[in-house]
Amino acid sequence: MKKACNYATFLAIVTLLISCATPCSHDNLNSTLWMQTAAEYRAVTIATYQTAAARLDEALMDKKWTAALEQTGAYGHLPPAVILDIDETVLDNSPFQGQLIIENLTYSPDAWDQWISMAKAVPVPGAHSFIEEAKKRGIRVIYITNRKCRRRAGDPSPCPQETDTIHNLMTVGFPEIDPQEEMLLQGEQSGWTGEKSSRRRQVGQKFRILMLIGDDLGDFISNVKQGTPEERAERAAPFDAYWGSKWFILPNPTYGSWYRILAPPKVRHLEGYR
Repeated sequence: MKKACNYATFLAIVTLLISCATPCSHDNLNSTLWMQTAAEYRAVTIATYQTAAARLDEALMDKKWTAALEQTGAYGHLPPAVILDIDETVLDNSPFQGQLIIENLTYSPDAWDQWISMAKAVPVPGAHSFIEEAKKRGIRVIYITNRKCRRRAGDPSPCPQETDTIHNLMTVGFPEIDPQEEMLLQGEQSGWTGEKSSRRRQVGQKFRILMLIGDDLGDFISNVKQGTPEERAERAAPFDAYWGSKWFILPNPTYGSWYRILAPPKVRHLEGYR
C-alpha cells in the first residue's frame, strides 16, 4: 500500500512538472493571470474610468483646458474630444497573451494580426460607462491606436485592421465609429509612426482635447519608448499634476515600452534588499 501511494505521488509530481515545463515558466504567466482572474484588476480599471468621468464637466467648462501637450494656440472654441488608446485601454487582449503562454510562444506580428482579424477582444471594465458619459455630453471619442495597417493576402484593403477593430468595438457594444476622424491607426497616413504625437497634433487642430486615456506612457508624451527607466521617469516627472485630472492610465503588466526598454538580462533590473 505504501509503495502504491509513493508511486502515485511520484506520478502526480512528474505530471505536474511536465504540464508546467513550458507555460508555468512563461515570462507573462503571472501578469496575464492577474489581468484575467484578479478582482483587483477590475477594481483598478473601473476606478480609473469613474475618476475620469467625474472630471468631464469641469474639463468642458474650462475653455483653457487641454490634455494634449501638442495642442497650442486658440483652441477654446473647438468642439471637445477625448482620446483613448485601444489595446489594454478599451479592449482586453489578455486571451491573446494567454494563448501564447499555453502554447509557449512569443509575440509575433503575424500572430497578433490573426488575433485582430478574429475581433474577439472584450471590453476593459469601466470603458463602456466612461464612453457613454462622454457621448451624453456631446464629446467626440477618438481612438489613437498602434495597431498597425498592413496588407493581407487576398484582401485589397490597405488597412483591414481598421475594419476589424471597429467591428470588434461595435460587436461588444461600443458606439458607432467614424473611421475617418475617430479611428487613427499607426501607418494609416504618412508620418503616423508608433510615436502618437503627430496624431494627437492632428486631432488638436479640430478638437479641444479634454483627456488622454491609455496604458503606456507613449499615450501621453513622446520620446519615452527608448532610453533607461530613469530617463523615462525624468521625462514624465514634470507632468505629475496631469495624472487623475487630464491623463488617466490603465494597468498593463504584460507588455509595453516600459518592458521593451529593459536591456537583457532583465533580471539585472531587479532590486533586492541585500
